[in-house]
Amino acid sequence: MNRQQGNHRKPKSSGQGKNKNQHKKDSRNNPHEKKSQNKPKDPSDGIRLNKYISNSGICSRREADLYIKVGSVSVNGKIINEMGYKVKLTDEIKFDGRRINPEPKAYVVLNKPKGFATTTSEHKGNTVMDLVANATKFSIQPIGRLGRNATGLLLFTNDDDFMQKFTQKGVSRLFHVELDKNLKSEDLQKIQEGLKIDKKTIEVEDVSYVQNSPKKEIGLKIKHIGNSVIRNIFDHLGYNVVKVDCVTIGPLTKKDLPRGRWRHLTEQEMNTISML
Repeated sequence: MNRQQGNHRKPKSSGQGKNKNQHKKDSRNNPHEKKSQNKPKDPSDGIRLNKYISNSGICSRREADLYIKVGSVSVNGKIINEMGYKVKLTDEIKFDGRRINPEPKAYVVLNKPKGFATTTSEHKGNTVMDLVANATKFSIQPIGRLGRNATGLLLFTNDDDFMQKFTQKGVSRLFHVELDKNLKSEDLQKIQEGLKIDKKTIEVEDVSYVQNSPKKEIGLKIKHIGNSVIRNIFDHLGYNVVKVDCVTIGPLTKKDLPRGRWRHLTEQEMNTISML
């Protein structure tokens, strides 16, 4: 009887163990389990506005929340009062009407060669941004313009206040200009006195012939930050500009800075420019 029962006794089903193993296997193959908990954050999600303000050095995050609440902060021209609002580094953030930046300030000077456009666009062929790509990881921009075939000193920064010193107040820049023919002395005098072009008077700080050179080579000191004004001056007087080279910007010179190379401004240079 016992033997008979033993012959008919079924072994314990291994299905439960099999299901357990199968569950483990399924867990390994299921991309939505556990892995999703460790999913990295998408940088495109942005950062909280209070952190952006804090990183810019204005105040702490807690204080930033108070400023946001009272309407002191705008994002892309719109006042933001929402707590936890997220922004991107490409957004324009203003605190009390002044643009702020969460990145450390960077100041770079380049000795620009020919053949590079002064633009941040990626669709203009070779640009000055290609030349300073390794200067800093921060989003610097050129101050003013030098034409594609112009050469010489060009500044870059991510400091809006520093940039406004050049665009609003102006900082002297000395250009070495070569014309297609000798500049008449009377035209030199006209430039010195100030030319009226398109109902606007263009004033220069100084203009003179380059010493020991033909009279078609001119030294021109001016505070305008675009080199188009230089071409406008000589076009107005009937000359074609052959070459433009920016020799100095304020206290900055091309000394020890080969064509196509860049360097960071020194603290002493920054202090000198801030006093201009």
